[in-house]
Amino acid sequence: MNFTFFKRKRYLVSCLTAAAISLMACNGGDNNTPGKMAGNASGDDNTLLGAGSTFVYPLFSKQFSEYNKTTGLRVNYQSIGSGGGILQLTNKTVDFGDSDAPLNDEQTQKAGAPVLHIPMCSGAVVISYNLADVKDTLKLTPEVIANIFLGKIKNWNDPQIAAVNNGIKLPNTPIVVAHRSDGSGTTNIFTTYLSKVSPEWNTSPGKGSSINWPAGLGGKGNEGVAGLVKQTPGAIGYIELAYAFQNKMAFAKIKNKSGNFVTPTVATTSAAGNIQLPADSKVSLTNTDAADGYPISGFTWALIYKEQKYNNRSQDRASKLVKLLWWNVHEGQKFCEPLNYAPLSSSAVTVAENILKSATYDGKQLMQ
Repeated sequence: MNFTFFKRKRYLVSCLTAAAISLMACNGGDNNTPGKMAGNASGDDNTLLGAGSTFVYPLFSKQFSEYNKTTGLRVNYQSIGSGGGILQLTNKTVDFGDSDAPLNDEQTQKAGAPVLHIPMCSGAVVISYNLADVKDTLKLTPEVIANIFLGKIKNWNDPQIAAVNNGIKLPNTPIVVAHRSDGSGTTNIFTTYLSKVSPEWNTSPGKGSSINWPAGLGGKGNEGVAGLVKQTPGAIGYIELAYAFQNKMAFAKIKNKSGNFVTPTVATTSAAGNIQLPADSKVSLTNTDAADGYPISGFTWALIYKEQKYNNRSQDRASKLVKLLWWNVHEGQKFCEPLNYAPLSSSAVTVAENILKSATYDGKQLMQ
């Protein structure tokens, strides 16, 4: 690649990052920045504050809008990434966080008190690419995906890609990897998958919500990565399925553990999530054993403190929060499929109910 191409990439990153930041400022509906939340978190009991996953943002936007119509309760949700949501919850500047990865040991310790993980839905992380002249849907194997994101496959006409895409004319175009720059549950889902299917990836860089990427450009949020892929010829990146549909972006069929090339859909994501959840709901869906399951799938969890009496919070506020999340896992599930998320299975709803029933205020159960 020549110097002009590098300058163009840097310019695109600057522009798209700025755009993503501007979009984040609008995502909550009230134009509140995370820094302004602290003053409101224990104030107006008819406005709940949340922050976190960009993965689930399209669904939450619809759910919270519909809930407001029936109850009058407002929910200001900031789409800042799972890591940001966990930090805001830990700082007690929001009523709930949302993450596409369970809290790790360090985050659990920093939280200072038990945090409940309530599953909201499951979704697919798709591998989207920008190849204007390729009209057929590409197929990718676990090995090819790992080698692309390791920076070992550098061109689209590489023999490894061509071998699984017979009959497709692949361009001699440099591959530009796009990944998340922020702490991200979507990244955790994707890197957990790579760690399961690639011994080299598992050794380094490994899995997590934030890793040292071997190659590529960083974008903030699913919005930022989608923007990078859409605006950069030859780019490839991982984004949530809803963002790919919204932006009319191409995405690959992925070879799963059973050897089948699977298109990410609500049905194939549901197949991956059709498992018995543990009591705390913390489970990974990646590299599913289901023959028809999409292999890069995961849950997203709403995060709340088990004991809701903190920071002068009222019992009314705590009750409204639990009722909102209860509605999300019941009536709110009907909005999942139209937005390309997989609704919770009946067994997952039961697990979510039991977790919500364990929430307390001053030691007393909030829901009976």
